[in-house]
Amino acid sequence: MEKNREEVTSNEPKHRGVIAMPFVIGNETFEKLGTIGTTSNLLVYLSTVFHMKTITATNLLNIFNGTCNFGTLIGAFLSDAYFGRYITLGFSSVSSFLGMLVLALTAAVSRLHPPSCGTKATDICKGPTAWQMTFLLSGFGLLVVGAAGIRPCNLAFGADQFNPNTESGKRGITSFFNWYYFTYTFAMMISLTAIVYVQSDVSWALGLAVPSIMMFFSCALFFAGTKIYVKVTPQGSPLTSVAQVMVAAFKKRPLKLPERPWCSLFNHYLANSINSRLPYTDQFRFLNKAAVITPKDEINSDGSAANPWKLCSIQQVEEVKCLMRVIPIWVSLIFYNIAVIQQQNYAVFQALQCDRRLGNTGFKIPAASYIFFNMLSLTVWIPIYDRIVVPFLRKRTKIEDGITLLQKTGIGMVISVVTMIVSGIVEERRRTLALTEPTLGNVAREGAISSMSGLWLVPQLALTGLSEAFTLIGLSEFFYKQFPENMRSISGSFFFCGLAGSSYLSALMVSMVHHTTKKSATGNWFEEDLNKGRLDYFYYLIGVLEVINLGYFLMCTKWYKYKGDGGNNLNVDMEDMALKKPIV
Repeated sequence: MEKNREEVTSNEPKHRGVIAMPFVIGNETFEKLGTIGTTSNLLVYLSTVFHMKTITATNLLNIFNGTCNFGTLIGAFLSDAYFGRYITLGFSSVSSFLGMLVLALTAAVSRLHPPSCGTKATDICKGPTAWQMTFLLSGFGLLVVGAAGIRPCNLAFGADQFNPNTESGKRGITSFFNWYYFTYTFAMMISLTAIVYVQSDVSWALGLAVPSIMMFFSCALFFAGTKIYVKVTPQGSPLTSVAQVMVAAFKKRPLKLPERPWCSLFNHYLANSINSRLPYTDQFRFLNKAAVITPKDEINSDGSAANPWKLCSIQQVEEVKCLMRVIPIWVSLIFYNIAVIQQQNYAVFQALQCDRRLGNTGFKIPAASYIFFNMLSLTVWIPIYDRIVVPFLRKRTKIEDGITLLQKTGIGMVISVVTMIVSGIVEERRRTLALTEPTLGNVAREGAISSMSGLWLVPQLALTGLSEAFTLIGLSEFFYKQFPENMRSISGSFFFCGLAGSSYLSALMVSMVHHTTKKSATGNWFEEDLNKGRLDYFYYLIGVLEVINLGYFLMCTKWYKYKGDGGNNLNVDMEDMALKKPIV
């Protein structure tokens, strides 16, 4: 016994959390400074340097952001099943650096972007050539590969450096998460102010080179800590178990379920599983057939199924049900995030045609920097909510988090409806002033700058940040807690895939509205000159969509059962089953 205990101790990895922290956090900080500094102002870059039309640039970035988020599912799968987080992060970091370098070259080398527009009214701005577009898209492709590996793995890799079985390790994990979100906020503030200013008012070449240098430092710090990292060996993808349940249920679809399924189905449970034991539920009953034991099913001596593709345990079935139950909620995330995307895209174009002067200083706030107010409201609200609102609600609701995660999500969706209404009102006012009262020195012409201060965009951006603090953070935590424990990296990918769906759907909506309205009596809603378009109508349309999505979400919440809540008074039966030997 002592010998075996020594072997286990010797094989246990050395967790050097505090020692590894400077390398991991440094890598995170520089990586975010690089990626956010590059992507936060791309809309303006594509419009002004590559002379893309507004709708073309918007759709390209929607597709780019969607692909980055959707790629996280592939990155998480490859990491968990084959390569491990260290190799995945290392490869992805290098890919991100190369992608940023390519984008910096498109600005620095004159042959890699279209020539500047002339000053004469008769001059035509030339768009990018096929070669220039190919080079640009290659940079986007490298950034997609980088995001696919970094986003689902960076948090988990940092947590791997601490021993979860010790008190100091648990405190270290909590500290790491706090530092992680701090670096995100820090990077956003630097990117949306200093880096965006350099890009817009100094030099695009320099402004895109700085993030590339930051990403180089990120790679250097990451590989410098190689010898002290804990590298968790991949043990296969948990998605295999999901596939086994689906296949077994399909093969046994002609079978009838027993009258008391919770007492008659295959009840094997792996002793070394990190997943919490789940009670039987009546939802998705067709999946329960995967656990029906037939005379042809063979059982191993340890109680497991000889062929897991023909017989699965109730535990495996319930884990799949956890995934299926969150899908309707996930769909609501896709439609909700469309409202957030519009603020990230069109608020920038609104700012370009607003009076961006800051008082009498003559300083103009860069258009992309207005997104800073989105992040600021989110950052300010989180500690207020955590330290004041939650304790207040906890005393009255007796719920640990003050309110349930789905209630928290719903509040954010209500705020998103208000956000769209406010956005439409502000845009209508901006457009009216641009056509009647342009800023001093301008006349009512194409592209006229409205006399409305760009600071009037702050309310809609602040509301967006507040909405995100409820819905996006709530859903991120919801997926993390409702997925089986061995699928928590997949849960992060699941969340990003929802954001990807939003980007693709937003691009589709913009294209459909553009083609539909350009021949309508109201005119094209997405004219290059916002003063000729009707962006306010589009905001109202999104508001209606958000109301419908809110109703759909409320129906889903009434149907949803939280993980571990078996319902139908079956928890006692399952607890009794846990004390018995597996049914064979």
